[in-house]
Amino acid sequence: MAKYFKYLILSFFHFLIFSCQEGGDAGDLFGQWRLAGSDTKYISFSGSITWIKSLNENELYGNFQHVGDSLFIQCYSIKGIPVDTALVENSFGFKPFNNIRMKIESLSSDHLLLRKDNQTWLFDKY
Repeated sequence: MAKYFKYLILSFFHFLIFSCQEGGDAGDLFGQWRLAGSDTKYISFSGSITWIKSLNENELYGNFQHVGDSLFIQCYSIKGIPVDTALVENSFGFKPFNNIRMKIESLSSDHLLLRKDNQTWLFDKY
């Protein structure tokens, strides 16, 4: 019986590990996206968490929701430093820092096109 219990426990952990790697609520947004024309700016989506990173600057996390053709992002600055706001608002152009709302113009397995007012962002799946 102990032999089968060991396999049952291992199977359970195997299930947990692989189910945690799925995108969850992220759906088609799941994964890492690189801003077109840049080798340093990335955004990732997994579950309901987003990660915004610039290799030259900083990184931060937030929550997101994908509702219809809209993307809502709430960024969080753990340290509360101005560089976090600058990363989101100046480097990426997402505004305002704590209440970003954008329209998803198109979303495929390779490309993500976001629009807000007169500004557009094209991301490629990385």
